[in-house]
Amino acid sequence: MTDVTAGDVSAQAPAQPSASGEVGKPRAAGPSAGMITLSRIIDTLRRGDLLLAAGVMTILVLLILPMPAMMLDVFLAISIIFSVLILMTALFIQTPLEFSAFPTVLLIATMLRLALNLASTRLILANGHEGTDAAGSVIQAFGSFVMRGNFVIGMIVFAILVIVNFIVITKGSGRIAEVAARFTLDAMPGKQMAIDADLSAGLIDEGQARERRKNLEDESAFFGAMDGASKFVRGDAIAGLLITFINIVGGIIIGVAQQDLSLADASQAYTLLTVGDGLVSQIPALIVSTAAGMLVSKAGVTGAADKALVAQLSGYPKALGVSSFVMVVMAALPGMPVIPFLTLAAGAGYMAYVSDRKNRVQEAEKVVAEAKAQAPAEPAEPPISEVLKMDDLRIELGYGLLPLINKADGPDRLTDQIKALRRQLAAELGVVMPPVRILDNVQIEANDYIIKIKEVEAGRGIVYPNLYMAMDPMGKQIDLPGAHTTEPTFGLPATWIEASLREEASIKGYTVVDPSTVMSTHLTETLRANVSDLLSYADVQKLLSELPKEQGKLVEDIVPGQITVSGIQRVLQALLAERVSIRDLPSILEGIAEATGFTRSPQSIAEHVRTRLARQICAQYLAPGGYLPLIALSPKWEQEFGEALVGEGDNRQLAMAPSKLQEFVVAVRDAFEEAARMGEVPVLLTSPPIRPFVRSIVERFRSHTTVMSQSEIHPRARLKTVASI
Repeated sequence: MTDVTAGDVSAQAPAQPSASGEVGKPRAAGPSAGMITLSRIIDTLRRGDLLLAAGVMTILVLLILPMPAMMLDVFLAISIIFSVLILMTALFIQTPLEFSAFPTVLLIATMLRLALNLASTRLILANGHEGTDAAGSVIQAFGSFVMRGNFVIGMIVFAILVIVNFIVITKGSGRIAEVAARFTLDAMPGKQMAIDADLSAGLIDEGQARERRKNLEDESAFFGAMDGASKFVRGDAIAGLLITFINIVGGIIIGVAQQDLSLADASQAYTLLTVGDGLVSQIPALIVSTAAGMLVSKAGVTGAADKALVAQLSGYPKALGVSSFVMVVMAALPGMPVIPFLTLAAGAGYMAYVSDRKNRVQEAEKVVAEAKAQAPAEPAEPPISEVLKMDDLRIELGYGLLPLINKADGPDRLTDQIKALRRQLAAELGVVMPPVRILDNVQIEANDYIIKIKEVEAGRGIVYPNLYMAMDPMGKQIDLPGAHTTEPTFGLPATWIEASLREEASIKGYTVVDPSTVMSTHLTETLRANVSDLLSYADVQKLLSELPKEQGKLVEDIVPGQITVSGIQRVLQALLAERVSIRDLPSILEGIAEATGFTRSPQSIAEHVRTRLARQICAQYLAPGGYLPLIALSPKWEQEFGEALVGEGDNRQLAMAPSKLQEFVVAVRDAFEEAARMGEVPVLLTSPPIRPFVRSIVERFRSHTTVMSQSEIHPRARLKTVASI
């Protein structure tokens, strides 16, 4: 039994008997080998790289093998249409980089013309004695039409075409390409720096910067390639001239010596064919040279050539008007044809009128647009989200206090004192206070002011812009005439006096301050008392990010593995609440790193950090004599507080009887008043376990009193026990 292959299209499978003995139908034949081969050929032809390779190889073959006249006509037609296509592409592109393949196209077009020149030379020299159609119909047509049968005219026309192409277009295009390549390369570093500057300024993103760098590289490579490609056109012109000369001389020699023609007949026949061949080659060369010149001269012009030329030539009505006038004068000269010049004059005049009207309309539209831009815009209604914004720190003034902020620069100007206050608090507490917003409020009295923190009132007072506040350092009422009042910060007796009594008050030893200083002092104490509320999460992040590089590793070790940023915020707030400076942030972070090993409570961590800041805390409360005045808590009260603590670990709470608390408050008040009469400002000293609970009680009636634990006393601090509770 013979099997049928898939490629056998003529034979069929023999009928096979079925299981029942019936003869089945023959099997269908598979696809033929011819169909598969044709399909592969079509797929191959669709590949552009193979077609290009085949085309280049064809050009190289034309340089070697002879070609029949009919095939030469086809390739000459291809050369002409190829040149026209190049010129039209150069006319319609928007930018030179859109035709970046032009150097390669120019090389292929030049090689094609040279190959056709060589093929036509073979036909002319071999068959030129047979007649003017020896090299094909295209060369015959060009020779007959352009030269009109006179080879002298043909030679002159050919020479003019070569001069125009070689000396004018090719030389100019080559010079433009050379200069463009040089200046493009010289400007490349500056353009790259401009791209980097725009990227750094945020004007462009990384993708746009990458695209602009790519365009810059392509532009540099294009103009560099055009500088070299222009040499192809020049060489093509020289080669065409030499080939024509060789063909004429060689044709005459062959016609006279080998074909037994007379010198006149040989010159007529071979010169006609050679010049026709030269014209067929030079016209496409001239077209391609023109395209190259337009391409390299297009630098700086965006858009198609027709739109760019029309827009720029018709953009100046005066130039068109003068041109129209010159045409009229030329028409008036004797012997000049009137109709062409008057027609051109009318066209130029009409274009001048249209262009002038267009420019006037554009100028009017520009003036209207500028007027609209300068006109005050209608006030837009602020979005409702503006209502949700809060001022961290605000001072509201009555209308009578506006002179304090409107006066000329000076030491008593309120805004200048607030600026100095923010610097002072930054150095003292290690925190940059938020900007202070100052507003006038017509709903309060003329001389009143209100200090608000997060838009909640934190203090208020009354000042008089043209008066001075005088106070007795001993807390007594002064005996100068004026309006008696109470100092708003510390509640001491004070008196508003006239400016003329200021010197007398100073002589008597009174403290005299101006209204701006009264307000800034009140603001200072208010900020110190509420600084913990103003320390936001963003402020803590900024403090951590501004740490020196050598401290950055510590932050990476503890955040967020051991403690979060919000946890650090709560520790810092606990320190600031007792007016402990957080300026030494590295030491605080080291203390936090140690404390997180045995506790997660921010309050317990803050207590441990205070022991790390013992030197700083002790130095903060030293008396003028260089010692630290103390009021110690007696063992009795130590025991009372210790027994009143309930709970375990971080959950301990104070559960002391109200009567005991009242007794403790009275004892603390009496001890500190006695110390004040002695001229001392002591701190209350307790044991570490009960310090936070003692502080929570004392701050309710003596918020300025400092409570320290025994572990916060620096070993080198000089101590003085003023009293005991």
